[in-house]
Amino acid sequence: MATAIAFVRRDFLASASYRFSFAMHFVSILFSVGMFYYIAEVFGFAAAPMLQAYGGDYFAFVLIGLAFSDYLAQSISTFSSSIREGQTMGTLEVMLLSPVRLSSILISSSIWGYAMTSFRVVLYLLLGTFVFGVSMEHANPVTALIIFFLSIASYCGLGIISACFIIVFKKGDPIAWAFGGVSALLSGTFYPIGVLPEWIRPLSSLMPLTYSLDGMRLALLQGYSILAVWQDVAVLAAFSVVLLPASIFAFRLAVRQAKKEGSLAQY
Repeated sequence: MATAIAFVRRDFLASASYRFSFAMHFVSILFSVGMFYYIAEVFGFAAAPMLQAYGGDYFAFVLIGLAFSDYLAQSISTFSSSIREGQTMGTLEVMLLSPVRLSSILISSSIWGYAMTSFRVVLYLLLGTFVFGVSMEHANPVTALIIFFLSIASYCGLGIISACFIIVFKKGDPIAWAFGGVSALLSGTFYPIGVLPEWIRPLSSLMPLTYSLDGMRLALLQGYSILAVWQDVAVLAAFSVVLLPASIFAFRLAVRQAKKEGSLAQY
């Protein structure tokens, strides 16, 4: 707990020292949500037939895509950014050679980032609901929370693996490219997967974000129970069970290799 508090305090002080950037970041959310609202006003009717499973409202569809894909972006960047910052500031070696467990360092370094991402997601949903009229009156919060926690566990696994590449290679991270940028294309963030060519659709099944967004949209927009979205839940649980332990094991190996080479402080 002391380690977690220390990390949160450090990250809060760092964020608070850039107040203008901090404020502008959240102002940009308003413009982003507004932009997609008016895009939906113009083109949403064309997408409605393909969105019947989610209620037929394109703006509601893309709002949830925008909000919850933010967690994937945060997960992939938070661990590697923390490692990179420690390399450039000269604190990584001391931190990793301390008696604090590696798992505690990893979890603690991500708390602030996830807290801010959660704040942004709530802001997205509040703007969508109270300013732009998205209806979530049938939302099933229990199903949404289960999908949320399974999604975070899956994303954390990818983020920790991403950090492994930074520790060993310093630059060049295929995980950030494959599951960051490519997920936006294949996971149905801005459009239903059904519009993709048939030959590329199977690749969507390799992305945890695909199942997160599908389950979250059905839970928040249609009020589906956990049994109704059991396939999404099962796949996310499988991703979590495989990726999280494997990523922590890979991180230990990466740190061990960097210690052996004496390259922890290099960047």
